[in-house]
Amino acid sequence: MVEVLFYHLTESTLEKALPALLERSIDRGWQVVVQTGSEERRDALDQHLWVYRDDSFLAHATDREDFAVDQPVLLTTGDANPNGASIRFLVDGAAPPPLDGYERAVFMFDGHDADQLQAARGHWTAMKSAGHQVTYWQQNAEGRWERKA
Repeated sequence: MVEVLFYHLTESTLEKALPALLERSIDRGWQVVVQTGSEERRDALDQHLWVYRDDSFLAHATDREDFAVDQPVLLTTGDANPNGASIRFLVDGAAPPPLDGYERAVFMFDGHDADQLQAARGHWTAMKSAGHQVTYWQQNAEGRWERKA
């Protein structure tokens, strides 16, 4: 079974929280795929990951580019796993593909968006019913992640 984490954004935006989680995944030696809910969101995250911090950038590509299979972080709107990622991030209500072959899946959702909250609840139920190891994390007032379930 896959370890499935739900990250409830309450104090920061996805753009603020996602890069640190991607960096930690890379530090663990994992290839990463980030699935967005739309091409526009994928393209905005693509631009953001080059400039999110003055002293660094996060090597990545989108699924439209050559050499996608060689990227440590791949942004996509589809179900494929062309870079052989062991962790899949699902953001902005992206619907999960089958999780076979992944070590971990991470659902990140905006706590101020009713549609994303409803989708996350449905995904939680589906992941638990499928027998995956499911945990729920919420940001505290300082923006740090606290395990709630």
